[in-house]
Amino acid sequence: MKTEEETIGMYIKVSMDGAAYLRKIDLKIYKGYPELLKALEDMFKFKIGKYSEREGYNGSEFVPTYEDKDGDWMLVGDVPWEMFVNSCKRLRIIKRSEARGLGCVV
Repeated sequence: MKTEEETIGMYIKVSMDGAAYLRKIDLKIYKGYPELLKALEDMFKFKIGKYSEREGYNGSEFVPTYEDKDGDWMLVGDVPWEMFVNSCKRLRIIKRSEARGLGCVV
């Protein structure tokens, strides 16, 4: 039997620079970053590309970021998945040029 915490979703707001609408997603339905990133691409009709710790989101015009419980903005993928799910308050997909200083964005 699932606990109450397991059955309640983890809904967060998602926005994208230039999009006229916000979305809400349930983080608990995704099993990891690849699944989440694919869903975001489908939702907002853009291409993120592959993420690597060494090169970040190389080759993409947009990068997904998130606000953690402390109010800091970080790149999606910079921490282990479980830590991300437990600390993410909201997601924002920003232009690569605005992401300077967040992890491995060049």
